[in-house]
Amino acid sequence: MKKDYVRKSIGLILLVILFMLPWYTPFQIYLSIPNHIKTFSQSEPLSLPKLNGDVTVSSQNDGTIQYATDLMNYSIEESGSDEVIYTMGQVPLKKVDVDVYDDFRVIPGGQSVGINLETQGVLVVGHHLVTTDDGTLSPGEEADIKVGDSIISINEQPITSMEEVAPIVKQAGENKETLQVEIKRGNSTVDAELIPHYDVKEEDYRIGLYIRDSAAGIGTMTFYDPDSKKYGALGHIISDMDTKKPVEIDNGSIVRSKITDIKKGEHGIPGEKKADFQFSNNQLGNITKNSPFGIFGSLNEPLQNERWSQPMQIALPNEVKEGPAQILTVIDDEKVEAFDVEIVNSVEQTAPATKGIILEITDQRLLDATGGIVQGMSGSPIIQDDKLIGAVTHVFVNDPTSGYGVHIEWMLNEAGINIYEQEKERAS
Repeated sequence: MKKDYVRKSIGLILLVILFMLPWYTPFQIYLSIPNHIKTFSQSEPLSLPKLNGDVTVSSQNDGTIQYATDLMNYSIEESGSDEVIYTMGQVPLKKVDVDVYDDFRVIPGGQSVGINLETQGVLVVGHHLVTTDDGTLSPGEEADIKVGDSIISINEQPITSMEEVAPIVKQAGENKETLQVEIKRGNSTVDAELIPHYDVKEEDYRIGLYIRDSAAGIGTMTFYDPDSKKYGALGHIISDMDTKKPVEIDNGSIVRSKITDIKKGEHGIPGEKKADFQFSNNQLGNITKNSPFGIFGSLNEPLQNERWSQPMQIALPNEVKEGPAQILTVIDDEKVEAFDVEIVNSVEQTAPATKGIILEITDQRLLDATGGIVQGMSGSPIIQDDKLIGAVTHVFVNDPTSGYGVHIEWMLNEAGINIYEQEKERAS
Protein backbone atom coordinates (compact mmCIF):
# COMPACT_ATOMS: atom_id res chain seq x y z
CA MET A 1 0.00 0.00 0.00
CA LYS A 2 2.84 2.36 0.92
CA LYS A 3 4.70 1.48 -2.29
CA ASP A 4 1.63 2.33 -4.36
CA TYR A 5 1.37 5.72 -2.59
CA VAL A 6 5.05 6.49 -3.26
CA ARG A 7 4.72 5.41 -6.88
CA LYS A 8 1.67 7.62 -7.43
CA SER A 9 3.35 10.57 -5.70
CA ILE A 10 6.42 10.28 -7.90
CA GLY A 11 4.22 10.02 -10.99
CA LEU A 12 2.28 13.13 -9.95
CA ILE A 13 5.50 15.08 -9.34
CA LEU A 14 6.87 14.06 -12.74
CA LEU A 15 3.57 15.06 -14.38
CA VAL A 16 3.73 18.51 -12.75
CA ILE A 17 7.36 18.94 -13.86
CA LEU A 18 6.48 17.89 -17.40
CA PHE A 19 3.58 20.35 -17.43
CA MET A 20 5.67 23.23 -16.07
CA LEU A 21 8.77 22.57 -18.19
CA PRO A 22 7.64 24.57 -21.27
CA TRP A 23 7.31 27.68 -19.06
CA TYR A 24 10.74 27.20 -17.47
CA THR A 25 13.03 29.96 -18.83
CA PRO A 26 16.23 27.88 -19.32
CA PHE A 27 14.21 25.23 -21.14
CA GLN A 28 12.64 27.87 -23.40
CA ILE A 29 16.11 29.24 -24.14
CA TYR A 30 17.38 25.74 -24.93
CA LEU A 31 14.54 25.10 -27.41
CA SER A 32 15.15 28.43 -29.17
CA ILE A 33 18.78 27.59 -29.90
CA PRO A 34 19.28 25.90 -33.32
CA ASN A 35 20.94 22.49 -33.46
CA HIS A 36 22.85 23.11 -36.67
CA ILE A 37 23.81 26.25 -38.57
CA LYS A 38 24.91 26.43 -42.21
CA THR A 39 26.34 29.56 -43.84
CA PHE A 40 28.79 30.76 -46.48
CA SER A 41 32.25 32.13 -45.83
CA GLN A 42 31.82 35.14 -48.11
CA SER A 43 28.30 36.08 -47.06
CA GLU A 44 27.20 38.77 -44.65
CA PRO A 45 27.69 37.83 -40.97
CA LEU A 46 25.03 35.37 -39.85
CA SER A 47 22.64 36.72 -37.22
CA LEU A 48 22.27 34.51 -34.15
CA PRO A 49 19.57 35.09 -31.52
CA LYS A 50 21.06 36.76 -28.46
CA LEU A 51 18.27 35.40 -26.21
CA ASN A 52 18.88 37.38 -22.98
CA GLY A 53 21.63 39.10 -21.01
CA ASP A 54 22.60 35.96 -19.06
CA VAL A 55 23.34 33.92 -22.18
CA THR A 56 26.69 34.26 -23.92
CA VAL A 57 28.01 32.67 -27.09
CA SER A 58 31.56 31.66 -27.88
CA SER A 59 33.24 30.14 -30.94
CA GLN A 60 35.54 27.14 -30.55
CA ASN A 61 37.51 27.79 -33.73
CA ASP A 62 37.85 30.78 -36.05
CA GLY A 63 34.39 32.33 -35.85
CA THR A 64 34.00 35.91 -34.73
CA ILE A 65 31.06 36.85 -32.48
CA GLN A 66 29.93 40.48 -32.39
CA TYR A 67 27.18 41.44 -29.94
CA ALA A 68 24.30 43.72 -30.86
CA THR A 69 21.09 44.71 -29.06
CA ASP A 70 18.94 41.75 -30.08
CA LEU A 71 21.20 39.74 -32.37
CA MET A 72 24.75 38.47 -32.50
CA ASN A 73 26.64 38.44 -35.78
CA TYR A 74 28.73 35.37 -36.52
CA SER A 75 31.29 35.41 -39.31
CA ILE A 76 34.15 33.21 -40.47
CA GLU A 77 36.42 33.92 -43.41
CA GLU A 78 37.24 30.38 -44.59
CA SER A 79 35.05 27.39 -45.28
CA GLY A 80 35.14 24.55 -42.80
CA SER A 81 33.48 23.55 -39.54
CA ASP A 82 33.08 25.34 -36.24
CA GLU A 83 31.31 24.90 -32.92
CA VAL A 84 29.35 27.63 -31.18
CA ILE A 85 28.71 27.23 -27.45
CA TYR A 86 25.73 28.88 -25.75
CA THR A 87 26.40 29.39 -22.05
CA MET A 88 24.08 30.62 -19.30
CA GLY A 89 26.14 31.97 -16.43
CA GLN A 90 28.87 29.35 -16.03
CA VAL A 91 26.71 26.48 -17.29
CA PRO A 92 26.98 25.39 -20.97
CA LEU A 93 23.49 25.18 -22.43
CA LYS A 94 24.04 23.85 -25.90
CA LYS A 95 26.71 23.16 -28.49
CA VAL A 96 25.77 24.11 -32.04
CA ASP A 97 27.60 22.70 -35.05
CA VAL A 98 28.38 25.31 -37.73
CA ASP A 99 29.23 24.34 -41.30
CA VAL A 100 30.74 27.12 -43.40
CA TYR A 101 30.75 26.59 -47.17
CA ASP A 102 32.54 28.39 -49.96
CA ASP A 103 30.51 31.10 -51.64
CA PHE A 104 28.04 29.73 -54.21
CA ARG A 105 26.20 31.72 -56.88
CA VAL A 106 23.73 31.09 -59.72
CA ILE A 107 21.98 33.38 -62.20
CA PRO A 108 18.38 34.09 -61.16
CA GLY A 109 15.67 33.46 -63.72
CA GLY A 110 12.20 34.99 -63.91
CA GLN A 111 11.64 34.24 -67.61
CA SER A 112 8.39 32.63 -68.71
CA VAL A 113 9.01 29.26 -70.40
CA GLY A 114 6.83 26.81 -72.28
CA ILE A 115 7.02 23.25 -70.97
CA ASN A 116 6.57 20.09 -73.03
CA LEU A 117 6.74 16.67 -71.38
CA GLU A 118 6.64 13.46 -73.38
CA THR A 119 5.63 10.44 -71.34
CA GLN A 120 7.12 6.96 -71.44
CA GLY A 121 4.73 5.12 -73.75
CA VAL A 122 1.18 6.51 -73.77
CA LEU A 123 -0.64 7.49 -70.61
CA VAL A 124 -4.11 6.10 -69.84
CA VAL A 125 -6.24 9.04 -68.70
CA GLY A 126 -9.70 7.45 -68.73
CA HIS A 127 -12.08 4.68 -69.82
CA HIS A 128 -14.96 4.85 -72.29
CA LEU A 129 -17.71 2.49 -73.39
CA VAL A 130 -17.71 0.72 -76.76
CA THR A 131 -21.14 0.09 -78.29
CA THR A 132 -21.32 -3.42 -79.78
CA ASP A 133 -24.16 -5.56 -81.15
CA ASP A 134 -24.33 -7.26 -77.74
CA GLY A 135 -24.37 -4.07 -75.64
CA THR A 136 -21.78 -1.70 -74.21
CA LEU A 137 -18.49 -2.47 -72.48
CA SER A 138 -15.03 -1.04 -71.90
CA PRO A 139 -12.40 -3.55 -73.10
CA GLY A 140 -9.64 -1.64 -71.35
CA GLU A 141 -11.44 -1.67 -68.02
CA GLU A 142 -12.22 -5.39 -68.37
CA ALA A 143 -8.50 -5.99 -69.00
CA ASP A 144 -7.83 -4.26 -65.64
CA ILE A 145 -5.92 -1.41 -67.26
CA LYS A 146 -6.14 1.49 -64.82
CA VAL A 147 -6.15 5.25 -65.14
CA GLY A 148 -2.56 6.40 -64.62
CA ASP A 149 -1.03 3.32 -66.28
CA SER A 150 1.41 3.82 -69.14
CA ILE A 151 1.20 1.47 -72.13
CA ILE A 152 4.82 0.95 -73.13
CA SER A 153 4.42 -1.89 -75.67
CA ILE A 154 1.74 -3.83 -77.55
CA ASN A 155 2.59 -7.28 -78.92
CA GLU A 156 6.23 -6.55 -78.02
CA GLN A 157 6.20 -3.44 -80.22
CA PRO A 158 7.36 -0.33 -78.28
CA ILE A 159 4.75 2.44 -78.15
CA THR A 160 5.95 6.04 -78.20
CA SER A 161 2.90 7.97 -79.49
CA MET A 162 -0.88 7.78 -79.72
CA GLU A 163 -0.72 7.49 -83.53
CA GLU A 164 0.98 4.11 -83.22
CA VAL A 165 -1.90 2.52 -81.30
CA ALA A 166 -4.84 2.80 -83.73
CA PRO A 167 -3.34 0.71 -86.60
CA ILE A 168 -2.37 -2.08 -84.19
CA VAL A 169 -5.86 -2.12 -82.67
CA LYS A 170 -7.52 -2.15 -86.10
CA GLN A 171 -5.37 -5.03 -87.37
CA ALA A 172 -5.94 -7.09 -84.22
CA GLY A 173 -9.68 -6.48 -84.36
CA GLU A 174 -9.97 -7.54 -87.99
CA ASN A 175 -7.92 -10.68 -87.29
CA LYS A 176 -9.84 -11.44 -84.07
CA GLU A 177 -6.58 -11.35 -82.10
CA THR A 178 -5.91 -10.55 -78.46
CA LEU A 179 -3.39 -7.80 -77.79
CA GLN A 180 -0.55 -8.50 -75.36
CA VAL A 181 -0.05 -5.20 -73.54
CA GLU A 182 2.91 -4.27 -71.36
CA ILE A 183 2.03 -1.64 -68.76
CA LYS A 184 4.11 0.49 -66.43
CA ARG A 185 2.22 0.97 -63.17
CA GLY A 186 4.17 2.94 -60.62
CA ASN A 187 7.56 1.28 -60.24
CA SER A 188 6.42 -2.10 -61.57
CA THR A 189 5.57 -3.61 -64.95
CA VAL A 190 2.29 -5.42 -65.53
CA ASP A 191 1.12 -7.60 -68.44
CA ALA A 192 -2.48 -7.49 -69.67
CA GLU A 193 -4.55 -9.12 -72.41
CA LEU A 194 -6.73 -6.64 -74.29
CA ILE A 195 -9.43 -7.61 -76.81
CA PRO A 196 -10.48 -4.90 -79.33
CA HIS A 197 -14.24 -4.66 -80.00
CA TYR A 198 -16.04 -3.24 -83.01
CA ASP A 199 -17.92 -0.04 -82.15
CA VAL A 200 -21.09 0.06 -84.26
CA LYS A 201 -21.46 3.82 -83.71
CA GLU A 202 -17.89 4.73 -84.61
CA GLU A 203 -17.66 1.96 -87.23
CA ASP A 204 -14.17 1.02 -86.11
CA TYR A 205 -12.38 -1.14 -83.56
CA ARG A 206 -11.93 0.38 -80.10
CA ILE A 207 -10.25 -0.62 -76.83
CA GLY A 208 -12.23 1.65 -74.50
CA LEU A 209 -9.27 3.75 -73.32
CA TYR A 210 -8.53 7.46 -73.46
CA ILE A 211 -4.78 7.93 -73.94
CA ARG A 212 -2.31 10.82 -74.18
CA ASP A 213 1.39 10.94 -75.01
CA SER A 214 2.45 14.41 -73.81
CA ALA A 215 1.68 17.23 -71.40
CA ALA A 216 2.19 20.95 -71.94
CA GLY A 217 1.99 24.17 -69.96
CA ILE A 218 3.87 27.27 -68.87
CA GLY A 219 6.03 28.05 -65.86
CA THR A 220 8.85 30.31 -64.73
CA MET A 221 12.60 29.76 -64.79
CA THR A 222 14.12 29.86 -61.29
CA PHE A 223 17.89 29.68 -61.79
CA TYR A 224 20.66 28.84 -64.24
CA ASP A 225 24.13 27.59 -63.26
CA PRO A 226 26.62 28.90 -65.88
CA ASP A 227 29.27 26.34 -64.86
CA SER A 228 27.22 23.15 -65.26
CA LYS A 229 24.62 24.59 -67.73
CA LYS A 230 21.92 23.13 -65.44
CA TYR A 231 18.70 24.94 -64.61
CA GLY A 232 15.70 24.62 -62.32
CA ALA A 233 12.16 25.85 -62.90
CA LEU A 234 8.58 25.64 -61.62
CA GLY A 235 9.37 24.67 -58.00
CA HIS A 236 6.80 21.86 -57.85
CA ILE A 237 6.02 18.60 -59.61
CA ILE A 238 3.96 18.46 -62.81
CA SER A 239 0.92 16.18 -62.41
CA ASP A 240 -1.43 15.04 -65.14
CA MET A 241 -4.62 17.10 -65.04
CA ASP A 242 -6.81 14.01 -65.59
CA THR A 243 -5.10 11.33 -63.50
CA LYS A 244 -3.76 13.77 -60.84
CA LYS A 245 -0.60 11.65 -60.78
CA PRO A 246 2.97 12.89 -61.43
CA VAL A 247 3.94 12.81 -65.09
CA GLU A 248 6.76 10.30 -65.65
CA ILE A 249 8.78 11.81 -68.45
CA ASP A 250 10.61 9.99 -71.22
CA ASN A 251 11.68 13.18 -72.94
CA GLY A 252 10.90 16.85 -72.56
CA SER A 253 11.88 20.36 -73.57
CA ILE A 254 11.42 24.00 -72.65
CA VAL A 255 10.91 26.81 -75.14
CA ARG A 256 10.69 30.58 -75.02
CA SER A 257 7.21 31.95 -74.32
CA LYS A 258 5.52 35.35 -74.40
CA ILE A 259 2.80 36.32 -71.93
CA THR A 260 -0.20 37.57 -73.90
CA ASP A 261 -2.89 37.86 -71.23
CA ILE A 262 -3.54 37.20 -67.54
CA LYS A 263 -6.70 35.92 -65.91
CA LYS A 264 -6.75 37.48 -62.44
CA GLY A 265 -7.02 35.24 -59.41
CA GLU A 266 -10.02 35.57 -57.12
CA HIS A 267 -11.16 34.08 -53.82
CA GLY A 268 -11.48 30.35 -54.45
CA ILE A 269 -10.59 30.66 -58.15
CA PRO A 270 -6.90 30.58 -59.15
CA GLY A 271 -5.82 32.89 -61.95
CA GLU A 272 -3.49 32.00 -64.81
CA LYS A 273 -1.03 33.42 -67.29
CA LYS A 274 -1.72 32.90 -70.98
CA ALA A 275 1.19 32.66 -73.37
CA ASP A 276 2.21 32.06 -76.97
CA PHE A 277 4.96 29.53 -77.62
CA GLN A 278 5.94 26.97 -80.24
CA PHE A 279 7.17 23.58 -79.12
CA SER A 280 8.54 22.42 -82.47
CA ASN A 281 11.18 25.14 -82.83
CA ASN A 282 13.59 27.18 -80.77
CA GLN A 283 14.11 24.74 -77.89
CA LEU A 284 15.91 26.40 -74.98
CA GLY A 285 16.88 23.16 -73.29
CA ASN A 286 15.82 19.67 -72.26
CA ILE A 287 13.86 18.34 -69.29
CA THR A 288 15.40 15.34 -67.59
CA LYS A 289 13.63 15.37 -64.23
CA ASN A 290 10.13 16.10 -62.91
CA SER A 291 10.23 16.09 -59.11
CA PRO A 292 8.36 17.58 -56.12
CA PHE A 293 10.85 20.47 -56.29
CA GLY A 294 10.33 21.36 -59.96
CA ILE A 295 11.59 20.44 -63.40
CA PHE A 296 15.29 20.24 -64.19
CA GLY A 297 17.63 19.80 -67.13
CA SER A 298 20.27 21.63 -69.16
CA LEU A 299 20.03 24.77 -71.29
CA ASN A 300 21.39 25.00 -74.80
CA GLU A 301 22.39 28.61 -74.11
CA PRO A 302 21.89 31.10 -71.24
CA LEU A 303 18.57 32.93 -71.08
CA GLN A 304 18.77 36.68 -71.54
CA ASN A 305 18.03 38.77 -68.46
CA GLU A 306 19.38 42.32 -68.76
CA ARG A 307 19.14 43.43 -65.14
CA TRP A 308 19.92 40.12 -63.42
CA SER A 309 22.57 38.75 -65.77
CA GLN A 310 25.31 38.16 -63.17
CA PRO A 311 25.49 35.22 -60.75
CA MET A 312 23.79 35.95 -57.43
CA GLN A 313 24.64 34.47 -54.05
CA ILE A 314 22.15 31.97 -52.63
CA ALA A 315 20.82 31.87 -49.07
CA LEU A 316 20.31 28.70 -47.05
CA PRO A 317 17.01 28.09 -45.18
CA ASN A 318 18.38 29.23 -41.82
CA GLU A 319 19.45 32.56 -43.40
CA VAL A 320 15.98 33.47 -44.69
CA LYS A 321 14.12 35.90 -42.45
CA GLU A 322 10.67 37.39 -42.18
CA GLY A 323 10.33 40.73 -43.91
CA PRO A 324 10.55 42.41 -47.33
CA ALA A 325 11.68 40.51 -50.43
CA GLN A 326 11.08 40.53 -54.18
CA ILE A 327 10.07 38.03 -56.84
CA LEU A 328 11.14 38.06 -60.49
CA THR A 329 8.44 37.21 -63.01
CA VAL A 330 6.86 38.23 -66.34
CA ILE A 331 3.41 39.81 -66.68
CA ASP A 332 3.81 41.23 -70.20
CA ASP A 333 5.52 39.75 -73.26
CA GLU A 334 9.00 38.53 -72.18
CA LYS A 335 10.00 41.35 -69.80
CA VAL A 336 11.32 40.11 -66.45
CA GLU A 337 10.43 42.51 -63.63
CA ALA A 338 10.88 42.64 -59.85
CA PHE A 339 7.82 42.89 -57.59
CA ASP A 340 7.65 43.45 -53.83
CA VAL A 341 6.54 40.64 -51.52
CA GLU A 342 6.66 39.98 -47.78
CA ILE A 343 8.13 36.81 -46.28
CA VAL A 344 5.53 35.92 -43.66
CA ASN A 345 7.25 32.76 -42.41
CA SER A 346 10.29 30.65 -43.23
CA VAL A 347 10.83 27.15 -41.91
CA GLU A 348 14.49 26.41 -41.15
CA GLN A 349 14.43 23.01 -42.82
CA THR A 350 17.39 20.68 -42.32
CA ALA A 351 16.19 18.14 -44.89
CA PRO A 352 14.58 18.59 -48.31
CA ALA A 353 10.90 19.50 -48.05
CA THR A 354 8.46 21.60 -50.03
CA LYS A 355 6.50 24.62 -48.80
CA GLY A 356 9.31 26.02 -46.65
CA ILE A 357 8.36 29.67 -47.23
CA ILE A 358 5.07 31.55 -46.86
CA LEU A 359 4.92 34.84 -48.74
CA GLU A 360 2.41 37.58 -49.46
CA ILE A 361 2.29 39.77 -52.58
CA THR A 362 2.48 43.43 -51.52
CA ASP A 363 3.28 45.11 -54.85
CA GLN A 364 0.15 46.98 -55.91
CA ARG A 365 1.04 46.87 -59.62
CA LEU A 366 1.32 43.08 -59.53
CA LEU A 367 -1.93 42.80 -57.54
CA ASP A 368 -3.69 44.99 -60.12
CA ALA A 369 -2.36 42.83 -62.98
CA THR A 370 -2.78 39.32 -61.52
CA GLY A 371 -4.72 39.54 -58.27
CA GLY A 372 -1.78 37.80 -56.59
CA ILE A 373 -0.12 34.47 -57.37
CA VAL A 374 -1.44 32.82 -60.55
CA GLN A 375 -0.73 29.66 -62.52
CA GLY A 376 2.37 30.15 -64.64
CA MET A 377 4.05 32.16 -61.88
CA SER A 378 5.36 28.97 -60.23
CA GLY A 379 9.15 29.01 -60.23
CA SER A 380 9.46 32.80 -59.94
CA PRO A 381 12.71 33.44 -58.04
CA ILE A 382 12.42 34.97 -54.56
CA ILE A 383 15.21 37.43 -53.71
CA GLN A 384 15.98 38.85 -50.28
CA ASP A 385 18.93 41.10 -49.42
CA ASP A 386 20.39 40.50 -52.91
CA LYS A 387 20.39 36.72 -52.36
CA LEU A 388 18.33 34.05 -54.13
CA ILE A 389 16.37 32.33 -51.36
CA GLY A 390 13.78 30.22 -53.18
CA ALA A 391 10.93 30.06 -55.69
CA VAL A 392 7.17 30.64 -55.66
CA THR A 393 5.31 27.31 -55.82
CA HIS A 394 1.64 27.36 -54.75
CA VAL A 395 -1.13 29.88 -54.16
CA PHE A 396 -3.57 29.80 -51.25
CA VAL A 397 -6.89 29.00 -52.94
CA ASN A 398 -8.86 31.18 -50.51
CA ASP A 399 -6.32 34.03 -50.64
CA PRO A 400 -4.65 34.57 -54.04
CA THR A 401 -2.39 37.27 -52.58
CA SER A 402 -0.49 34.67 -50.55
CA GLY A 403 1.17 31.34 -51.17
CA TYR A 404 4.09 28.99 -50.59
CA GLY A 405 7.68 28.96 -51.73
CA VAL A 406 10.42 26.33 -51.75
CA HIS A 407 13.94 26.98 -50.45
CA ILE A 408 16.55 27.27 -53.22
CA GLU A 409 18.88 24.77 -51.51
CA TRP A 410 16.48 21.90 -52.26
CA MET A 411 16.02 22.91 -55.91
CA LEU A 412 19.79 23.00 -56.39
CA ASN A 413 20.07 19.55 -54.82
CA GLU A 414 17.41 18.20 -57.19
CA ALA A 415 19.23 19.70 -60.16
CA GLY A 416 22.32 17.67 -59.21
CA ILE A 417 24.31 20.77 -58.20
CA ASN A 418 26.41 20.17 -55.10
CA ILE A 419 26.74 23.50 -53.32
CA TYR A 420 28.84 21.80 -50.61
CA GLU A 421 31.38 20.29 -53.02
CA GLN A 422 34.16 22.85 -52.53
CA GLU A 423 33.99 22.55 -48.75
CA LYS A 424 34.19 18.75 -48.95
CA GLU A 425 37.19 18.89 -51.27
CA ARG A 426 38.97 21.34 -48.97
CA ALA A 427 38.25 19.21 -45.89
CA SER A 428 39.61 16.09 -47.56
